[in-house]
Amino acid sequence: MPDFPHWTVFLTATIILLLIPGPSVLFVVARGIDQGFRAALYSAAGLALGDLFQVLGAAVGLSTLLASSIALFMTVKFAGAAYLIFLGVQRILEKSSPALPDASAHQPFRGERSPRSLIVQGFSVNALNPKTALFFLALLPQFVTANRGPAWLQILVLGGAFVALGFVTNTIYGRMGGKLGSFARRSARFRTATRYVGGGTLVALGVAAAFAPTSHPPAHATR
Repeated sequence: MPDFPHWTVFLTATIILLLIPGPSVLFVVARGIDQGFRAALYSAAGLALGDLFQVLGAAVGLSTLLASSIALFMTVKFAGAAYLIFLGVQRILEKSSPALPDASAHQPFRGERSPRSLIVQGFSVNALNPKTALFFLALLPQFVTANRGPAWLQILVLGGAFVALGFVTNTIYGRMGGKLGSFARRSARFRTATRYVGGGTLVALGVAAAFAPTSHPPAHATR
């Protein structure tokens, strides 16, 4: 496994990267504002699973394939962008749900989505993002230590640590979003505004991903 100096640098860099708001943070905050903390929590779990999928891909060479194949890179890139736009438009077109009587209501969500669908959506956002794959390809090998075990195993361990920390930071951001949403949960006007803000955020993320430069695949990405 990586030695202590490598772990120190890696964990420090990871925390800094994760605290910088990026697509994953915006996604989970939008969920928190729109549907509350529990929805954001399930979304954060889905994002973590998507990251874990990318880590596994990096370990077996999928990221290398994406970096070397422009056609595959563009296919996955536009699939992820289209999915974000689809989620945003779907949310904008939804009818506003009736107000809940209180934050302590026994219903699990402030919307129609089940835990499974929230996890699947979060998973798809990260699993279909080629920039995430290239990000792990660029970051993780830098902390692999010679004579400390197989490189693929070290990548899995490092990536697992990144995913765990990412889940924690996304959960914190989702909690912030949920608190913001709770202030005006009873307001129909507020619910309409959050529907448009949440959906518009997802559409904007999808459009930005679709038009991001691809002539030089990114070596790092804002999380």
